Amino acid sequence: MGASLVNKYNIPGPRYTSYPTVPYWDINTFSLKNWIKSVQQSFTETNNTEGISLYIHLPFCESMCTFCGCHKRITKRHEVESPYIHTLLQEWQLYLNLFETRPKIKELHLGGGTPTFFSPENLKQLINGIFWYADKTEDCEFSFEGHPNNTTKEHLQALYDIGFRRVSFGVQDYNETVQKAINRIQPFDNVKYITKTARDIGFTSVGHDIIFGLPFQTEEEVKHTILKTKELLPDRLAFYSYAHVPWQKGNGQRGFSDSDLPTAEEKRKQYENGKKLLSEVGYDEIGMDHFALKNDSLHISMQNQTLHRNFMGYTASKTQLMIGLGTSSISDSWYGFAQNVKNIEEYQHLVKEGIIPVYRGHMLTQEDEIIRKHILNLMCHFETNWNKESSFTELPQVLIRLHEMETDGLVEISDSKIKVSQKGRPFVRNICMAFDLRLQRNKPETKLFSMTI
Repeated sequence: MGASLVNKYNIPGPRYTSYPTVPYWDINTFSLKNWIKSVQQSFTETNNTEGISLYIHLPFCESMCTFCGCHKRITKRHEVESPYIHTLLQEWQLYLNLFETRPKIKELHLGGGTPTFFSPENLKQLINGIFWYADKTEDCEFSFEGHPNNTTKEHLQALYDIGFRRVSFGVQDYNETVQKAINRIQPFDNVKYITKTARDIGFTSVGHDIIFGLPFQTEEEVKHTILKTKELLPDRLAFYSYAHVPWQKGNGQRGFSDSDLPTAEEKRKQYENGKKLLSEVGYDEIGMDHFALKNDSLHISMQNQTLHRNFMGYTASKTQLMIGLGTSSISDSWYGFAQNVKNIEEYQHLVKEGIIPVYRGHMLTQEDEIIRKHILNLMCHFETNWNKESSFTELPQVLIRLHEMETDGLVEISDSKIKVSQKGRPFVRNICMAFDLRLQRNKPETKLFSMTI
């Protein structure tokens, strides 16, 4: 990946956890009535075959990490836990009322915020409340995001006891200067202890998140972090570029200036050398920004061609219906998307009134469904093809947009197939953008997305 290619293709672009991407949702044609209908349709079609997924957003954090773009509320008042869990279970009941049979849950993920802000007892109450009216599929996978500083042995044991086998710890970087800039001080020993504890308890997949492109971060520091990670050998890694989006309301990316960030060329070196080092350590690249050891379910899903991508990121298998509970959560019925309100008090009020608390969404058109398929194929398998059913009117224009990338060796194009080359994998977001008809028809005049590299 040469410097000239980075300079050429390092432009703002989506991460494609959905298509259409959120800024291009057609909120004017969305209605709660249509959303409910699509959820019921999807549930009827797939609950007895593949089951459904649940994403639960737990928004509280005790301190602000200044690299974070997630929706959260900073507080040290833990009395907020019980009322919030009560509302989550009420919201779950609103969805249960739509179903004629008990849901079968295949995937469940706790995200945040900081899920381990909540006490082990309250987390058990939440999950037990979910399964009072639901069953687990035989191949279910439950996971949560853990903060190395406040995830305790008691948290791990409690979640293990109710079915969790996968945990992901946010490491980011081990350099103290970088940690101070992002307000996330966590010594290596903390990460080592909690990683070992998780494995001792029985967690079969322990993941670490590492970020490059952070303020004051250098190539040497990324290398140092990966070599320290090698000592613990987590089963999977997210190694991704810091998404600098300080213009988005509600995030804390204002604790440093743009001049403190590595240049695009420096980020390129951090990525390339980090990726090479991860390969030498024993990790294989999975989709975009993810790496796994051969025994991890994410790696196995890549080999089996079952890798999927949604608002939870990459998942080892697909469920057609994914319900998001909690503030700001996004749900996917396969026929549409819906996002919950972001304000906690508004969320609690709506749920108390018996209203599913979505405030915006999008119902997919037939064209959307075709484009989503191609983008999912590219993001998960680095290739896509088309026949009569998966072709579309503007395909010739897409191929024209990809011509220069083909000349640069990023893609290989045949009569009915596109394959991303090894050289092109870091630019897969750019390749997907060529297919993104809604983006191409209405290119943004203001900042919407982070840089692609």
